[in-house]
Amino acid sequence: MRKILFLLTLFTTLQFSFTSLLAAPVLVDTEWLSKNLKHKNIVIVDTSDATQNMRFHIPGAVHIDYNELVYKRKKDNISLQIANDYFMRLLAQRGISNDTYIIIYDDMGGLNAGRLFWQLEQIGHKQVSVLNGGLVKWILEHRQVSNINSKITASRYLPNTTSRHDNLASLSQLRQTKSLLIDARSKEEFAGHPRYPRTGHIPGAKLWDWQSNIDFEKAFTIKNSAQLLAEQKHINLQDKSQPVITYCRSGHRAAQSYLTLRSLGFTNVKLYDGSMAEYSQDKSMPLEKGCTGC
Repeated sequence: MRKILFLLTLFTTLQFSFTSLLAAPVLVDTEWLSKNLKHKNIVIVDTSDATQNMRFHIPGAVHIDYNELVYKRKKDNISLQIANDYFMRLLAQRGISNDTYIIIYDDMGGLNAGRLFWQLEQIGHKQVSVLNGGLVKWILEHRQVSNINSKITASRYLPNTTSRHDNLASLSQLRQTKSLLIDARSKEEFAGHPRYPRTGHIPGAKLWDWQSNIDFEKAFTIKNSAQLLAEQKHINLQDKSQPVITYCRSGHRAAQSYLTLRSLGFTNVKLYDGSMAEYSQDKSMPLEKGCTGC
């Protein structure tokens, strides 16, 4: 009997070790996380706001607030991603190392989680997934939560010089881009305010409101791939290798669209971090109003 138990334990350990060598899925479900909640190589990261995190969170989760991932550029007060060296120090402070399998969640359908996921892919972190449905689905399934702060042992995070992912688009790149531009804002924002000259959308961009990615009736989960791919036909988004750039007002909502596209298997996706907050300030950059075909 002892021999059987030993073999089962060994098999489970080897199975997880083998899995960790493979590419992590972009999304994992609550059932999987529940079974792997206490695995020593997993760090769960809660990106809900600080008040929610203090109220309750998934047991063992460490907290990274969205505001820790952005800074205000002094010259124009635009929010941009923090520098990657600072980002890696932030990860190390939360007990995350290069070999950690990171599971991210929020309570907003991936809105905050998508931003962290995007920058982790940018620095080439090998094992990262987002919990589909996040805290909302976890609670609706009556799973355990905690209001006790997790104990954190600071780690070390070293720069990855071999597998960084070029997923950041700049304003200068937009001047000559041949990528499909996806606007993750609302229809009203996309169309623009008729009274203001610097409003509307980037010419040629396609409207795909980030909220249409979420099934709010099914615990804030990202819609299944069949639904999403069907919805994408109207914006000519079908080739999973085609270059795509997502943007919104500040790069926040566009990060959720980035996450959704990556979950569908799109491989050449970038996020324009400055988004319309930066773009609209540059008077040399054209803007278009209206919403023909929306």
